Amino acid sequence: MKTATFNQYILNFKQPSGTSRGVLNTKETYFIEIHEDEKKGIGECALFRGLSFDDDDDYESALEWACRNINLSFEDLQEELVNHPSIIFGIEQALANLKYQGDLYFPSDFTDGKDSIKINGLIWMGNAEFMQSQIEEKIKDNFTCIKLKIGVDWDSEKQVIKSLRQKFPKDKIELRVDANGAFSPEQAKIVLQELEELDIHSIEQPIEAGNWEAMAELCKNTPTPIALDEELIGVLNFESKKELLRQIKPQYIILKPSLVGGFSGSDEWISLAEKNNIGWWITSALESNIGLNALAQYTYNKKNPMPQGLGTGSLFTNNFPSPLALKGENLWYEN
Repeated sequence: MKTATFNQYILNFKQPSGTSRGVLNTKETYFIEIHEDEKKGIGECALFRGLSFDDDDDYESALEWACRNINLSFEDLQEELVNHPSIIFGIEQALANLKYQGDLYFPSDFTDGKDSIKINGLIWMGNAEFMQSQIEEKIKDNFTCIKLKIGVDWDSEKQVIKSLRQKFPKDKIELRVDANGAFSPEQAKIVLQELEELDIHSIEQPIEAGNWEAMAELCKNTPTPIALDEELIGVLNFESKKELLRQIKPQYIILKPSLVGGFSGSDEWISLAEKNNIGWWITSALESNIGLNALAQYTYNKKNPMPQGLGTGSLFTNNFPSPLALKGENLWYEN
């Protein structure tokens, strides 16, 4: 017989982190523990206020229901909690950890220390000097894929990218940008052309999510590949996922399991993307080291050779010990 409990935790950023949605100083998250036969499994229900589909007044009530009903089948839990994707994510982690114990969720060559995951270096928004200093640090650490947050001051951001591209051609460094829906459809057309001139790999979510018609037009005519990110949030059942990809036909999708229904929800998206020749990669969503560890183990087992977006574990002052270690652009598991 299993029992379960949950608790809230506030992560504090080492320094304010800028996105097009504002500056982040703290990150609220929840942990669920499942106990059975003197064993314990822990998972992170990585709620993202202002972004998660399940950012609602019923969140803790849903967690209480999950804990009371933890002995139901996972399918029954998933069906009841369909509107709380981050809770599904936490339960999946806790059940996997209950099985393997310690820091293990998905054993593999990665958790045996035999292989690593290549990740992109993330550059946060700020003034040109701040962004340039972050880029220099990533270059020094031998990153070959860099992702820049854009959309606050595009003219300044464009100059930063142009300066970087003059020093490092695309065969030396892959550049990705993430707009978080900052541009209007008309602005996006201009930005997409300017990005192509800078040899940009892809842009995440150039316009605000929810405007499928405008996004489909952009994806059809874009000179720079488009990756859907926030667009996937709240698209919860298989048929809706299928319809979104059919209508928009993006070049890529980006999966944040805490926002799209956990590992099982991500598996559905991956299956549909691959059937439609759409590329994909996995990105963290400001989880603590507990959720990030589980996410990295899951990601490794998906065997996607592209650089993944998993390098956020060092952002917080009050994070937890982690078996993950970043060596250059490679994420390793050190037991």
